[in-house]
Amino acid sequence: MLAALVERTGIDPTVVDDVVSGAVGQVGEQSGNTARSALFGAGFPESVTGVTIDRQCGSRQQAVHFAAQGVMAGVYDVAIASGVESMSRIPLGSQTLGTDILGSRAAARYAGGLVPQGISAEFIADRWQLSRAELDDFAAESHRRAADAWRKGRFDAEVAYPNDLRMDETIRPDTTVAALGGLRPAFRSEQWEQRYPQLDWRVTAGNSSPVNDGAAAVLVTSEEAAARLGLSPRARLRTFAVAGDDPVLRLTGILPATPKVLACAGLTIADIDAFEVNEAFASVVLAWLKETGAPPEKVNINGGALAIGHPLGGSGARLMTTLLSVQSEPAAAAACR
Repeated sequence: MLAALVERTGIDPTVVDDVVSGAVGQVGEQSGNTARSALFGAGFPESVTGVTIDRQCGSRQQAVHFAAQGVMAGVYDVAIASGVESMSRIPLGSQTLGTDILGSRAAARYAGGLVPQGISAEFIADRWQLSRAELDDFAAESHRRAADAWRKGRFDAEVAYPNDLRMDETIRPDTTVAALGGLRPAFRSEQWEQRYPQLDWRVTAGNSSPVNDGAAAVLVTSEEAAARLGLSPRARLRTFAVAGDDPVLRLTGILPATPKVLACAGLTIADIDAFEVNEAFASVVLAWLKETGAPPEKVNINGGALAIGHPLGGSGARLMTTLLSVQSEPAAAAACR
């Protein structure tokens, strides 16, 4: 992916000040600073540095934040924000090596301890009163939009094709709500049924993101560096925000983060033409839609992770590059301090 970025932008890799890369499963093949290893494999000069970060599913998005913040601070002129995850080779949760990573004090803060993400997705569906039909309908629409976008070539400019791949393997163009309705709950078990008898188990493999491998990279520069290098910017990074929320729900950080970043930028939901909201689970995006009132037709216009996939550490760049494909004008430059 780094080699493809150099080829497409035409930059001399020696001008890159740093590469910030996200990866979640930092174990085995994805350990030992994947950013630096990838630079060697992509043929970059040894002088170019790289660092790997982990903010879980937001790792690659955080890589963009750090790269842009470095440019804004004047530390970088040119940076690359990248991310990777091979979920087929490094299964979800491998990095814990089967150990308790929380410790007794953290676990004691929450009755019964924390839960897997799938159970959190069930909690969200229950709390926001999202029916199984709503979840499946949203998933089917994600596949429809993604398949339509591929057929119309909307992804062509952002994808580096391996082995002439012309569509993500997990997209199901012909999937239907009826077909999705036949899938069994993915996270239901005797253990969780006894612990949470109030849940009626609506989350399935069909309305959850699939297991994917993926990598992505974007170039981040100052305005002056872009002009000097003969680059035509596609977007401006206006502002950023991160937010924490209930770790039992664990997927709802987007709810406090949205008003935070809008206030920071001096914008409202109505000012935004297109949104990318990661579809780790259908319930997350539907809860966000209920809370924000954003128009569904402006959200994940070319489909989302339920169809395209969510390769953890690489998803942030995919979200941002996909967003660019539905934007015609870059946002005004600004930074929230």
